[in-house]
Amino acid sequence: MKFKQLVVAGLLLSSASLAFGANDDEFVVTDIRVEGLQRVALGAALTYLPIQIGDRINSFRTSQLIRSLYSSTHFENIEILRDGTVLVVKVKERPTISNIIFEGNDDIKDEQLQESLDGNNIQVGEPLDKTVLTGIENGLKDFFYSIGKYNADVSAIVTPLPRNRVDLKLLFEEGDSAKIQQINIVGNEVFSDAELLLQMELKFNTPWWDFLSETRYQKQTLSGDMETLRSYYLDRGYLRYTVDSTQVSMTPEKDGIYITLNVTEGEQYTISEVELVGDLLGNEEYINALLPLTPGELYNQAEVTYTEEFISNYLGRFGYAYPEVTTIPEINDEDKTVKLTLSVDPGKRIYVRRINFEGNVVTADDVLRQNVSQMEGAWLSNSLLESSKNSLSRLTYMEEVDFETIRLPGEEDKVDVIYKVSEQPAGSFNAGIGYGDRTKLSLQAGIQQDNFLGTGKRLAFNISTVSFQKSVQISYTDPYFTIDGISLGGSIAYSEFDAGSANLIQFNSKQYTLGVNVGYPINEFNRIGFGLSYSDVELSRRSSFEQTDRFYSQFIDPQNPDAPINYDNFLASVTWSRSTLNRGIFPTAGSSQSASFSVTTPNSDVNYFKTIFDSKFYFPLSQSQRWSVLARFRAGYGNGYGETNGVEQILPFTQNFTAGGSDTLRGFENNTVGPRGVQRQARNIIGPDGSTIFLGPEADQVSVSSRSLGGNAMVLGGIELIVPTPFVGEEYDNSVRTSFFVDAGNVWDTEFDFNEYRDLELNPNSPDAVADYSDWTRYRASGGLSIQWLSPMGPMVFSFSRAIQERDGDDVDFFSFNIGQTF
Repeated sequence: MKFKQLVVAGLLLSSASLAFGANDDEFVVTDIRVEGLQRVALGAALTYLPIQIGDRINSFRTSQLIRSLYSSTHFENIEILRDGTVLVVKVKERPTISNIIFEGNDDIKDEQLQESLDGNNIQVGEPLDKTVLTGIENGLKDFFYSIGKYNADVSAIVTPLPRNRVDLKLLFEEGDSAKIQQINIVGNEVFSDAELLLQMELKFNTPWWDFLSETRYQKQTLSGDMETLRSYYLDRGYLRYTVDSTQVSMTPEKDGIYITLNVTEGEQYTISEVELVGDLLGNEEYINALLPLTPGELYNQAEVTYTEEFISNYLGRFGYAYPEVTTIPEINDEDKTVKLTLSVDPGKRIYVRRINFEGNVVTADDVLRQNVSQMEGAWLSNSLLESSKNSLSRLTYMEEVDFETIRLPGEEDKVDVIYKVSEQPAGSFNAGIGYGDRTKLSLQAGIQQDNFLGTGKRLAFNISTVSFQKSVQISYTDPYFTIDGISLGGSIAYSEFDAGSANLIQFNSKQYTLGVNVGYPINEFNRIGFGLSYSDVELSRRSSFEQTDRFYSQFIDPQNPDAPINYDNFLASVTWSRSTLNRGIFPTAGSSQSASFSVTTPNSDVNYFKTIFDSKFYFPLSQSQRWSVLARFRAGYGNGYGETNGVEQILPFTQNFTAGGSDTLRGFENNTVGPRGVQRQARNIIGPDGSTIFLGPEADQVSVSSRSLGGNAMVLGGIELIVPTPFVGEEYDNSVRTSFFVDAGNVWDTEFDFNEYRDLELNPNSPDAVADYSDWTRYRASGGLSIQWLSPMGPMVFSFSRAIQERDGDDVDFFSFNIGQTF
């Protein structure tokens, strides 16, 4: 492109010089006049003139003048004239680009095209250099040819406008991509065509249902496939494998491609010896013990590459960040063996001068620094850099984290580390909306800030006014109460709960709770916490069931059996958590586990314990981790301990586990899965004398509530396939997630004795028959689609589900929608 400009400028320069030299002699310039300027200011034009008043001008100076004016890129035509001793410069300015239009481009986005034009200084408001348009057209055609569109055409259309302006339109006729008609591999004997073609990304003659296969010819993809085949052979010992030639031919209509690869497989080579040379920092024995390369085995290029990376990463742990590890093969074609010599040069130990952070607008640097294990002044460790990145990524207010090391000029052994972070909203407006046959419309709201004022401290204020609950809670947690990472937190809460409106058996409760907790880090991934809380509970409007009367009996006043009951509890708890997730929100790799055990102190009015275990595993299915599998498991058990007035303690039914809803079993109404309340009614008859005669217990009738009361044992699980969200770009993967799921589980009561009710007559008014609520195998299951969006208001979850396994009396729910809850 530059050469064409110089040729044009040279021709104009030569013609001007010849005309000037033929008609005029040298003269002294007494004045300079520039004609033809419209957009360019006179002062700006004069700065490009290497001639001043009083200078002597000749043909050589004229050449310099023209060359200098053309270099300004403002003019497309220049003429030098003489009027007596006045130098006259006539110019024609290049037109200014008023607008750039792209039309007909499907495979190339407008943004990509504009980036290409920017590189050639083709921008709105800039002068148009028409000499570069042909090169741009040809470059774009080459791109389409590389993806198999051989009928593509690109035209640059310039439309003049008033005031020396133009519209530039790039008109694309992309056409259809040439389809691969056949791929032939010639020379292969060890591996069949089918086996080799299976390794390639390019396909031909695919069945109609294999719509993901790439049947369009693309030059870059073919190059990648050739490298894949080479690796396939080298990983199986064929050290002399080569591609002798590649032929790509097309049909006369340019819509079909035939590809032929001529290969030479060679023979398999085994490793005769592996030798380590160089400075291994005294760790030769350790490294040798871990090397996957073993004499006598087939040569494997993948293992060679892994070995080089392993040694480099190992040395990087000790500050040798830029080692050179080179494998030198010595091939013996006679006995088909190869000796591998691994040459190691660790280089100099690198130290960290400074650690900086970029991109954190809200979060203070010292908050981020608390999560970085790489220290300033210490040697650079790649393992510490990665673990620091993972720790930062697990913060819920970080969307993306990356780092780079910058070598300091003139300092061979020092670097600066820059962590580049992208924040996401740390505060959320938590809300939920739902509709059920019994609950009708329910709403809840709250505010939580995980990064209060950029300090990394968590402050939450939640108010709930759903149809079945009114509550208020304030909690505060300082995750770095001490420099060692000990956390300290506390909370105060009040709630009023109407269980009957929440699909549970009828009771009302009022509860005050005050708690404090402290956490200790065990290592980078594990943490242990301790908590102590006090609660004051009042129960009223309670309904009577076999499972609840045993609990009520300890507190009922015989003189006023319907009066509310009160009890106080002191609850001590210990928790353990572990997380190797790659992100705090929408992770795609790693796992998290947590376990908790809580027990009321002996001086409490109710003595019980409760334990819960929760685990999640993410398995990425692709290198980009846009496809992942999530496996979830949750289990819980609780019961009472000790006796009160000769009555063995049980888990209060208010602490029972329940299931159903978006965070447990999607496809079922909230809290509807689990044991139901059982009522037993004595029967009587009227005697001949009009007196009431009560029949024996074997004549009792039994009925079952339509509401669940939960159970003291729970197992829930599920598996989800996380897929790229349709019509959403990859850049939004951290804020939008789509998954297909299967949920399963059950809640049961280990204290329930089905034999007590098995043979009793069912009350005609009972909605369902008594089931064995102690049977853990009475599981439920559902499947469906879930879409999660991290909106400015907080996480929004849309679930479409259908019950796969349900039981009598279960309430199923096809659609659920929540704001402020992720799972």
